[in-house]
Amino acid sequence: MNRLSALLAVCALALAGCTTSQANTEEAEFLASVDLGGMDTVGIIDYLDTLLVEAPPHDLMAIVRSDELVLSHSDQEIRLEMPADSVYVSVAPFINQTHDCFYHSLTTCLGELRNASVEVKIIEAGTGAVLVAEHATTFDNGFIGYWLPRDTAGTIEITHGEFTGHSFFDTGPDGATCLTDLHLRASPLPQV
Repeated sequence: MNRLSALLAVCALALAGCTTSQANTEEAEFLASVDLGGMDTVGIIDYLDTLLVEAPPHDLMAIVRSDELVLSHSDQEIRLEMPADSVYVSVAPFINQTHDCFYHSLTTCLGELRNASVEVKIIEAGTGAVLVAEHATTFDNGFIGYWLPRDTAGTIEITHGEFTGHSFFDTGPDGATCLTDLHLRASPLPQV
């Protein structure tokens, strides 16, 4: 390698380091300006989805995609990578009212059943493995969210009192992160 090539390689590395450092500084400043400083992608999603509806931070828009979290405020936008092995899927079970949604908005999506007691079972297609089986409470926004293995599909079953419903999920690259089609219907009475 001649001296000119070596010098160019060193300059390229220095510029790449400056660009990365500048991007990290801008990202940290943005997060601090919306009271999310020091949080990673998982922490931000978990925090924002569980906030009280009346307390969204600073007109922030936060959209969950399968591969990234998009945060925007005023004229600024940043994109944070999702974990390599999991995808956040948020579900809004409903009885009477729902809305269309594909990518979950952590700061604007509202479901019908706010702070409702539910039983949740998430089953992987093909293997039948139970990924989640728990009693839970929907968040103040009417959703409940789960970190599910990436590139997995299956069904989510939610029961609320005498109402039960199912929805399909897919955590592949084109999968929805916002499931609003889980319609709860009265369960048939057992025959005696």
